[in-house]
Parts: sequence; C-alpha cells; structure tokens
Amino acid sequence: MERLPKIALPVVIGLVVLIILIAKSAVTIGPGEGGVIFKRFGDGIDTSQTYGEGFHIVAPWNDMIIKKVRQQSISDKMNVLSVNGLEVNVNGTVWYEPEYSKLGLLIKTKGENYVQELLAPAVNAAARSVVGRYTPEQLYSSKRDVIEQEILDEVTKLLDQQYVNVKRVLVEDVQLPATIKQAIERKLKQEQESLEYEFRLVTAQKEAEKQRIEAQGKADANKILSASLTDKILQDKGIEATNKLAESPNSKVVIIGSGDSGMPIILGNQ
Repeated sequence: MERLPKIALPVVIGLVVLIILIAKSAVTIGPGEGGVIFKRFGDGIDTSQTYGEGFHIVAPWNDMIIKKVRQQSISDKMNVLSVNGLEVNVNGTVWYEPEYSKLGLLIKTKGENYVQELLAPAVNAAARSVVGRYTPEQLYSSKRDVIEQEILDEVTKLLDQQYVNVKRVLVEDVQLPATIKQAIERKLKQEQESLEYEFRLVTAQKEAEKQRIEAQGKADANKILSASLTDKILQDKGIEATNKLAESPNSKVVIIGSGDSGMPIILGNQ
C-alpha cells in the first residue's frame, strides 16, 4: 500500500504527456481547406502531399499549415493613369483559388501570405497596363467588359506557373475627376438627343412615304376605273337603268329613240 503512490505518480505523468502529445498531433482540416506539413527536423514544407478535409494525425514535432483552397476573392481600389495621363480610380474584385495539389509548392516558394506578396501585385500591374490603353470616356462607358477580360488575360500571364488560378475579374466602379465626368455625361446626353432626333426624322420620312404610296395607289385605281368606263359600257348601263324604270308599275315612260351615243331618249316619266 505504501508503494502505490510512488507507482501512480509516474503513470499520471505519463498519461498527461500522452494526452498532450495526442492533442498536439491531432489536426482537423475544415471545409474548403487544405493542409501541408512543415517538418521541423526535415526539409521544411512537404510539397509531395496536400491533406484534405477531416481529422489527421501528425508527429508532434511537425506542424500542419492550413489554408483555404476553395474559390476566394480580394477587392482593391487602384489609382491608375489613362492613355492621356489622367488619374482614374478603379474599384475591382478578383476571384481566385490556389492549385490544390500544388499548395505545398505555393507556400514553400511564395510564402503563407501569397495573396499580399504575389496575387495583389500581379492584379495591380495588370490593371495599370490595361487601363493605360484607354481614354477616360471608354473606361466610363462602353469598354467595361473588354477591360475586365484584358485584365484577366494579363493576370493569367503574370501568374503562369505560380500555382494560383485567377477565375474572374470584375471592374465594379471607375471614378474619374469631376470635370471629366461631367464633360463625358454632357457628351453622352447630346449623343442620345441626336439619336432620338434622327429616329424621329426617319419615322416622319417613313410616314410621309406611306401616305404618298397610298395616294398614288388611289390615283392609279381611279385612273384605271376611268379608262374602263367606255362609251359602250355607259350605253349598256343607261339601257339597263331605263329598262328597270320602264318595268316599274308606277312609272310611265315613252322611249322615242336614242341619241348619238346610243342612249335612249325618254319622253316622259310620271
């Protein structure tokens, strides 16, 4: 009984150490994350394997570095120069994701802060290069989609073989100097008014042409009708009308002959 406390103490100490080692060795990688092992007594980052979501056991003297591997985004506001040297503020967002199988190489070669040290500078360089090709008017109005695609192409080239994939670039806002913005808005308004005037003019011309065609059609129809009313037709119509009048029980008609045109001469009608 006297030896029991002496045996129990090392056992308790051993259990405590075991619990600490297990706690140190147990690592849980969350959803959308990946991990790489840093071997403290080895070659540093193990680039051969990326660990996926779930529970993992690592040696207590090693560390598991966990990073997000799902699609993410960064937003930035950049001051850039247009093609004519005017300063333009561009607000943009970039969607990206690290290459899952190359996460170890990414961290080993670019560091854990690869977003600030690699991605953000590449996006800024691409934006400055692309925006510098356009005038403020193009940036403000019609070239937004083209600029986004060109920035994406530039970033993709800059990050080639850098273990980061850029999925999309969105230019959310382009802010110009107030005087330039007002001048552009006035010009756009004038262009809109000009287009509206041209539309009204074309509409009026089409309506006038329609009325001219309708009038010409009526005139042609009357001309054809007049040409078809020959003396023979008029004579036949007159005889037909006279016969109907003579057949009427309340009429007294005496036909005494016909004129030079062949129309009957009626003596009387009561």
